[in-house]
Amino acid sequence: MAYNSRRAISPGRLEDAPSHDLIVMGASAGGVEALMRLMAALPADLPAAVCVVLHMPPQSSSHLAEILLRAGLLPVTQAQDGEPLARGHVYVAPPDRHLMVEAGRIRCTRGPRENRVRPAIDPLFRSAALAYGPRVIGVVLSGALDDGTAGLYAIKQRGGFAVVQDPADALIPNMPQSALEYIAVDYCVPVSEMGELLVRLAHEPATGAGVMAPSRDLLYEVNMAKLDAATLEDDDEQRPGTLSAFACPECKGPLWELHDGELLRYRCRVGHAYTGETVLESQSEALEDALRNAYNTLTESALVAERLAADVRGRGHTQVAQRLEERAAQQRRRAETVRKVIGQGDVADVSANA
Repeated sequence: MAYNSRRAISPGRLEDAPSHDLIVMGASAGGVEALMRLMAALPADLPAAVCVVLHMPPQSSSHLAEILLRAGLLPVTQAQDGEPLARGHVYVAPPDRHLMVEAGRIRCTRGPRENRVRPAIDPLFRSAALAYGPRVIGVVLSGALDDGTAGLYAIKQRGGFAVVQDPADALIPNMPQSALEYIAVDYCVPVSEMGELLVRLAHEPATGAGVMAPSRDLLYEVNMAKLDAATLEDDDEQRPGTLSAFACPECKGPLWELHDGELLRYRCRVGHAYTGETVLESQSEALEDALRNAYNTLTESALVAERLAADVRGRGHTQVAQRLEERAAQQRRRAETVRKVIGQGDVADVSANA
């Protein structure tokens, strides 16, 4: 979409300023309100590029760019693959594409889903950490589960700032809470204070003191999200992590176990990535589907047995009819047991957009 040129500023090149000139934000459930409030607090002359990922269904038509444009003074557009990355501009991830950055430009890729979503927050955060190191400010806002934690860890490892919405201020506090649990967060503030904080940090020089060089694992995971052919073809022995005993919830391939500090993660051969919590949620979802299928199958089996019993009884085969009726009753009892398990909520009902 074209943005309102009256709100635009001369963008400049990101490489011109060795300050904290790249802000990457991630949000999920409850994140639209937080993003709107944050955009309203950012000035038109913000000396940083801003990249935003909000979880959304893959087939949706996103209006987030228009919403955020109306909320504040900065120009906001849906990101386009290959376009220049400029200060004073907000780039929003398109549906069903990971938003990533390289030196001086935007990348929009259809890489493997992470934490069961695309766009996901972690690919953006990791790519920013790889390309811009200490110049990056990572921001985790309202959302369920824990997407963004692994990416924020990468930003911290490369010398960037980690900023988290105060969970008490978030509509859905899980994502901020996860980041606080696993990351040495620099700032935990309500959204009402975050705009002023980001402006101050964006004007500070990025010294890079004590910054770790990009790890091989970080490069591998960024390339995986970009669908790099050489990375996808790597032998299993070259993949980061340790081969686990678990299967990928999506493709059923093997999962490799990874560690970001104390955060346990998994990635499969084709690149699907999960935190440990997301694996559990995926397995709960698969189990519920299996139980519902079992309930349907048992109910249909009982119906078939009852239909056959009525048919043979009408033709005078009393003993056969009795056996079929007993079988139908047994299937009904089994179906009722499965129904009670589902109804008790022992199996998590997980939203695909959480």
